[in-house]
Amino acid sequence: MSASRIGLLASYEYLDSTVDAIEKLKKAGFDDVRAYAPYPEHHIEHALGYGQSPVRVFTLVGGLTGTATGFAFTTWTSVDWPLVVGGKPIVSIPAYVIIAFELTVLFGALATVIGLFLNSRLPAIKPAVVYDPEFTSGRYGVYVVSPPERADEARAILQKEEPVELREGQEVAHA
Repeated sequence: MSASRIGLLASYEYLDSTVDAIEKLKKAGFDDVRAYAPYPEHHIEHALGYGQSPVRVFTLVGGLTGTATGFAFTTWTSVDWPLVVGGKPIVSIPAYVIIAFELTVLFGALATVIGLFLNSRLPAIKPAVVYDPEFTSGRYGVYVVSPPERADEARAILQKEEPVELREGQEVAHA
């Protein structure tokens, strides 16, 4: 079963107009709002409701896994092949800290890269629904998807902020 939805793309010259349009769309209950900008802009991120990046959780889990792996590997190695030298204990934790630290950094870095790719949805297998090359040279864009019965409301909100251009397209969603 598929439901047809309307996609509206507004192109703005100014950041304030873009942020105001996003905030008004969110306040009106439109959840599927995307923004395009020529550079990262924290005002747009705030308007879209982005919080803290979940990549930091990947880094933490990777680092803790690396620490545990470092201590477990060195302890297992010492117990499996014991070398008693000068009466020192077989499992000597201070000597293992270096390897545990190195594996913490390694696993943390690898987990960060994996988290970045997963959260960025890279590689992008399906192309963007709409895009305007002007978004890379100074303009800002707001793309909103709405059901056909609310398309006029979304269009009115976007028009209120005086876009340079407003385009409409059809988007088909599979349920």
